[in-house]
Amino acid sequence: MSEIPQDLLYTEDHEYLKPADDPSVVYVGITDYAQGELGDIVYVELPKVGASYGRHDVFGTIEAVKAVSELFCPAAGEVVEVNTRLDQEPALVNSAPYGDGWMIKLRLKNPSDRNGLMDAGAYKAKLGE
Repeated sequence: MSEIPQDLLYTEDHEYLKPADDPSVVYVGITDYAQGELGDIVYVELPKVGASYGRHDVFGTIEAVKAVSELFCPAAGEVVEVNTRLDQEPALVNSAPYGDGWMIKLRLKNPSDRNGLMDAGAYKAKLGE
């Protein structure tokens, strides 16, 4: 059974939004379920600070031993920070997807973009858990 924190929002593509200290900024990463499906993460390609994305735009890729997957932006916004630790420690995505394994911090263009995302209960139902 996957870990699904109650205070996060989730996408159909298994990314999450986690509130940051600034209400207009969120952490973005992949869920515990997604990292489990991918297996051992060996490389994460992330954007540069200042890059802007629309909702569902590809913002990077994640490479595991058995597959390469695209990362989709859960909301429109601008990248304000990138988790550079993943350059040297991509396995943080496996060991702490909601903690040190976050990928980018995104300043939301429109905070109402959160409205189209799933809460923990809906995400759990989607996974059938």
